[in-house]
Amino acid sequence: MNALAGFSIWAQRNRWIWAAIGVLLLWLVLSVVTNRFSLSSLSGVILSASFLTVVGIGQMFVVTTGRGNIDLSVASVITLSAFVALLTVKGQDANLAIGVVAAILLGLAVGALNSLLVVGLGIPAIIATLATGYVLATATLLSNKALPGFAVSPALKELATGRISGVPIMAIIAVIGVTASSLVLRRTVFGQLLSAVGQNRAAARLAGIRNGPVIASAFIISSVLASLDGLLLGAYIGGAFLEMGQPYLLQSIAAVVLGGTLIFGGSATALGTLFASILLILIVTTMQIVGLPPGAQDIVQGIVVIFVLALAGRQALARRASADLADAGKNPTERTDVQAVQARPK
Repeated sequence: MNALAGFSIWAQRNRWIWAAIGVLLLWLVLSVVTNRFSLSSLSGVILSASFLTVVGIGQMFVVTTGRGNIDLSVASVITLSAFVALLTVKGQDANLAIGVVAAILLGLAVGALNSLLVVGLGIPAIIATLATGYVLATATLLSNKALPGFAVSPALKELATGRISGVPIMAIIAVIGVTASSLVLRRTVFGQLLSAVGQNRAAARLAGIRNGPVIASAFIISSVLASLDGLLLGAYIGGAFLEMGQPYLLQSIAAVVLGGTLIFGGSATALGTLFASILLILIVTTMQIVGLPPGAQDIVQGIVVIFVLALAGRQALARRASADLADAGKNPTERTDVQAVQARPK
C-alpha cells in the first residue's frame, strides 16, 4: 500500500507517465493481436508522431497560459506554410534558406496577430484564433491558385523523411524540441513566469509580472512551431493540399492534455506531449487496422478528446477545491469573517 501511495504521489508530479503507459499497453496489444508490428513499424509510428509533437509543443505553451486558452489557427498555419514553402523554395536547395525564413516570418506574423486579438483587444483565444484561421484559409486558396506545381527541395525532403542509423531525423528533431521545451519550462525565468501567469493572473500581476507579454510569447511560439511543422510536413508528403493541417487541430490539443498538461494552465509537461502524440498515432493506426472508415475515425478521436478534456477538467476542479480548503484552513479568521458577512441579515 505504501508503494502504491508513493507511486501515486510520484505520478502526480510526473503526469507524462500515464501517456507512456498507454503507449506501452496499446503497443503490446497490437503486437499480440496482429503479426505486423515490429521495431520498423514502431519507427514509422514515431515518425508520424514527430510532426504532431512539434505542433503539440507550441499548443502546450498556449494552454499553459491558462483560462482555457488554445490555438485553433495551427491547422491553417501548417497548410499555408506548406504552400509558402513550395512557392519560395521551388524545389531547389539554394532557396531553402528563403523558405525557412518565410516560414518563420509567417509564424511570427500569425502569432503577433493572435496576440493582438487576445491580449490587446481582449478577445477570447478560441474565437480570436478561429477567426485568424479563416483568414489564413483564404490566403491558402490564393496560394493554391498561384502554385505552378509540386517540387520539393532534396535537402528538405531528406530532413523530413531521412534516417540516421535507422532513427528518423524528424524523431530526433522532435526529441530536441521536447528537451529544449522542458529546459525552458523548468530552468528559465520565462518558464516560471508562464506557470505563474497560468496559475493565477491576478496574483502574477500583483507580483509585478506583466501578463500580456508572457501570453503573447506563447502564441508566437505556437505559430512559429506550427509554421515550421508545415514546412517539414509538406516535404514529407511531397507537396501541399488544402486542409492538410486539419488533423493536427484536435490532435494537438489532445496530445497536450493527454500528456499531462493542465487544461486550466499553470503546469505543463513536454515529455508527456511526446508520449501522448505517439499514443494518438497508435490509436489512429489501430482504427485503420480494424478498417474503420475516415468518418468513424474522426468520431472516435472526438470522443477521446472529449473524454480527456472532461477528465482533466474534473481533476483541475478537484485540485482547486483542495487548494481552497487548504487556504481556508490556513486562514480560519478570514474564513469566519467571510461567513459572518454572508450570514449577516440584509
